[in-house]
Amino acid sequence: MNAQAPALRDPRLNRPEPLAPPLGDGGFFQRDRSIHPPAHAPGYKSSVLRSPRQSLLSLEGSVSEITGPVFGHNDLGPLDNDLIRNYAKDGDPVGERIIVHGRVLDETGRGVPNTLVEFWQANAGGRYRHKKDTYLAPIDPNFGGCGRALTDDTGYYYFRTVKPGPYPWRNYVNSWRPAHIHFSVFGSGFAQRLITQMYFEGDPLIPICPILTTIPDKDALDRLVAPLDLNASAPFDSLAYRFDIVLRGQRSTYFENRTAGN
Repeated sequence: MNAQAPALRDPRLNRPEPLAPPLGDGGFFQRDRSIHPPAHAPGYKSSVLRSPRQSLLSLEGSVSEITGPVFGHNDLGPLDNDLIRNYAKDGDPVGERIIVHGRVLDETGRGVPNTLVEFWQANAGGRYRHKKDTYLAPIDPNFGGCGRALTDDTGYYYFRTVKPGPYPWRNYVNSWRPAHIHFSVFGSGFAQRLITQMYFEGDPLIPICPILTTIPDKDALDRLVAPLDLNASAPFDSLAYRFDIVLRGQRSTYFENRTAGN
């Protein structure tokens, strides 16, 4: 491993972060399904087969939905939130080094503490470390492409990685996915759990992505795009991007044309 690579440090050391009030008890806000993208979007071909054929059932929430798993720091390894180091064999991975940070928030804008945030991505060439990924870009032997972090008492999380590359996919002849990072967030209850994707500010592939064009609300699309945050970057090391995740409510973070878990 490259011994010269500096250790990952909390981006908030470069900028003060306001504390959030404690998380309250009770149920969660109802979802407004009228502002969600449609589950059936023919331009996004795979949605045609997996969209519901019958009306969804509406069930009253129970204790099993408003409670969830509890995670502690003992569940995480020391390099789980450092994708530059957690799979490195004989050097650092290839690519633009970045820091991703933000807060996980509930319906009222309060931080969700001690919740597990998992993330996975393609490497800098746009290839996943997966046996079914046959894209011609090479696999980086020093990059695994996955990690996890636990939010602190204010709902704050951060991790370091390399910026993923775009890649082609078989939607149409020349369809490309914008650079993105996948997220899974558990929240404080199973009804809050969210699986989403984060995109990067200024990516020219965002407006023409067949998945992202299923989102009819521009404001909702903007919530999936992480802006550049120079105040949290590490000089001569890594740029930073800010990605806040809202689990439910009117300002919720979307997962494109899926509403389950959002």
